[in-house]
Amino acid sequence: MLKRLVDVAISSAALIILLPALLAIATGILICDGRPVFYRGIRVGRLGKPFRTFKFRTMVVSAERLGGSATADTDIRITRIGRALRKHKLDELPQLINVLLGEMSLVGPRPEVPEYVALFSEAEQPILTVRPGITDWATLWDSDEGALLALTSQPERMYADFIRPEKLKLQLEYVRSQSFCTDLLILWKTAYAIIFRPIPPSFALLNKCNSAMLKGTGTVGGSTASEGQRPRTE
Repeated sequence: MLKRLVDVAISSAALIILLPALLAIATGILICDGRPVFYRGIRVGRLGKPFRTFKFRTMVVSAERLGGSATADTDIRITRIGRALRKHKLDELPQLINVLLGEMSLVGPRPEVPEYVALFSEAEQPILTVRPGITDWATLWDSDEGALLALTSQPERMYADFIRPEKLKLQLEYVRSQSFCTDLLILWKTAYAIIFRPIPPSFALLNKCNSAMLKGTGTVGGSTASEGQRPRTE
């Protein structure tokens, strides 16, 4: 109950305070790239209930049909204004609406697409027992995913084989040890990461990833990742 009250209080206050900035960003997207302003991707929420996220659109329309779904910072489908929004995480701000609606929380495992949730093992199912969030331990570990993916020649495989398994471990860790104090710590560390932009721990995967790709190996949850597995585009 306390977590939900904090979510409502902070998301409401933040949306009011940030309203001028949100309107300015929306206007910029309309002028530079046209409609739609928001990317409304389907994600899986608490207890497996699907919902649509609110994010500022940072890619060209129908980006899913124009290329792969793992998005590096160098992806040509990212718009010019979208590149700036992604760099400073401003595209994530509209998710405060999802928090206010009760579909997300400020802190919790990042919501995943249905295709990847379908791959959850029995041990990973507890991730769905809590509301997905804007940030958590996994988000902090991989706080600059676009830049990381830009350093590999196979971004989709990098995500599926190396990034996703680590994220799942950290998400499960959050679910098992969640507390109000933990949430406050994660929020503070998230603010620090956004302001000071330290090199995320996930970059340590590069050597492991490059070595595995040269050998032609790589697994997702113990099995080889298929080309049909598609992480979220935006």
